Amino acid sequence: VPFAGWTLPLHYGQGHLQSHLHTRRHCSLFDVSHMLQTLVYGRDRIRFMESLVVGDIAELKPGQGTLTLLTNEKGGITDDLIVTNTSENHLYVVSNAACADKDLAILRDRAAQLQATGSDIHLEVSDNALLALQGPSMARVLQAGLSDDLAKLSFMNSIATTVFGVPGCRVTRCGYTGEDGVEISVPAGRAVELAEQLLGVPDVWLAGLAARDSLRLEAGLCLYGNDIDETVTPAEAGLMWTLGKRRRAAMDFPGAAVIMAQVKEKPRRRRVGLTSVGPAIRPHMAILGPEGRPVGAGQPLLISPYPHIPGTVTSGCPSPCLGKNIAMGYVEAVHSRAGTELTVEVRKKQHPAVITKMPFVPTQYYMAK
Repeated sequence: VPFAGWTLPLHYGQGHLQSHLHTRRHCSLFDVSHMLQTLVYGRDRIRFMESLVVGDIAELKPGQGTLTLLTNEKGGITDDLIVTNTSENHLYVVSNAACADKDLAILRDRAAQLQATGSDIHLEVSDNALLALQGPSMARVLQAGLSDDLAKLSFMNSIATTVFGVPGCRVTRCGYTGEDGVEISVPAGRAVELAEQLLGVPDVWLAGLAARDSLRLEAGLCLYGNDIDETVTPAEAGLMWTLGKRRRAAMDFPGAAVIMAQVKEKPRRRRVGLTSVGPAIRPHMAILGPEGRPVGAGQPLLISPYPHIPGTVTSGCPSPCLGKNIAMGYVEAVHSRAGTELTVEVRKKQHPAVITKMPFVPTQYYMAK
């Protein structure tokens, strides 16, 4: 199917349900080479990155990464990305394919501004492929091809290494499924070779976009363009944990005044999880109160062609693990408490739904002892 200018597989032979459950029980390989990978060099690289994102990049230890948000002056989320402070004296940035052109333009424009004032910054777009190996048996499968000890590599940490004889790889313990997993940045010319090595293990299946979407939704993770975009702030999206304490105090990131004012005054709308039984909940469906009144009659806080008006489902599907429907959406803050009973309009009929804490399925991220 078309996705952000790429053609991506929905699934490989096995159906969506089997692929999803296999990832939870064993291990799956996802080709995520459509993601943008950027390397940031120069002595001013941290100051450069912190002028664009909300995270505390300066506090990252060598090899450590963080999920952070690229924000605009209105406090909206331009993209969510992972920034790693590598042990090789550069930042490694992975951002969404749907935002690749926009993100790259922002990075290059800001780099040019700072270079004009004498700052030392150099950007390089990587042409590496990116493979994600996800699931409880990932560590056993990958360890066979590594000289490094995976038991020492914690969630959101990264090493440059050789994988199954392929040099020049970067292994980052992260992923988009809620399971223990890694993303492997691999020289493009040897990506097929590495994928075939991994798929030589019977435990490893190829998985496509359908399983990737339902796995990330069970894990309560946002999809850019659906659950977050430039009309939504970190406070509304429940992503204030991405703001470092020092950054909150300094208020030196784009949109800081808007975002911190929302924190103080409490946002009028919030991203929430929903569960239901019966017909599947899908994006764009209306979220209503028990009496059928929209729970989001208010206007969006920011202006956009695609506003997340409170009272709208942004992601939804049947959960293969839970046997019921799960969804995310935005509701007025007064309706956002877990346990609140609402309804969702499916094919012009109202079906009961309950505000539910996320993640829907417990995450299994690995923390080294």
